[in-house]
Amino acid sequence: MTLPLFLGGIGWGEILVVALVILLFFGGKKIPELMRGLGKGVRSFKEGMNDMEKEIRSPDERAPKNEERQEKTGGDSGEEEKK
Repeated sequence: MTLPLFLGGIGWGEILVVALVILLFFGGKKIPELMRGLGKGVRSFKEGMNDMEKEIRSPDERAPKNEERQEKTGGDSGEEEKK
């Protein structure tokens, strides 16, 4: 089974070679730290994406509605026109 990436595919043999190179380069003790940091980064990214989706889907609650805005700013009640 190969993973389709770019023009070719990455097979299990290539994945094994990359894993061995990473193991030799970083050593056995640093890999858990790297994976932990990678996991935290992915989790943070997903939380950010979820927050953005919630913000897009929900109406903007921070903006006052038309009626509230007129009351707070002393909107035109029409009394001045009658005088």
